[in-house]
Amino acid sequence: MVEYSAPLDLIFHSLADRTRRDMLRRLSRAEHTISELAKPYAMSLAAIAKHVNVLEKAGLVSKHRSGKEKVVCIVPTTLKAAEAHLTEYEKLWAARFDALEALLNNDKP
Repeated sequence: MVEYSAPLDLIFHSLADRTRRDMLRRLSRAEHTISELAKPYAMSLAAIAKHVNVLEKAGLVSKHRSGKEKVVCIVPTTLKAAEAHLTEYEKLWAARFDALEALLNNDKP
């Protein structure tokens, strides 16, 4: 039976988009207002806000007001869940490659 995790689904959905990954990279260095986040992209503020909302829904960023502006900052702990999930696959494949290497080394004359 396949196990599904709604939080992980949201995280990986968010990370599937290049623009959102770039936003997270930029936010990992410093928090930004929505308009600052929008500067390098050829899209409307509304489109940027939608991207930010997807990231926020996944728990990857949070927003707060600073005067009239919405400020976005990264929530790094959320990425820990994705990292833990991927680490399980890393361990699985490392064990498989180790077993293959041992098998290949034992078959040498």
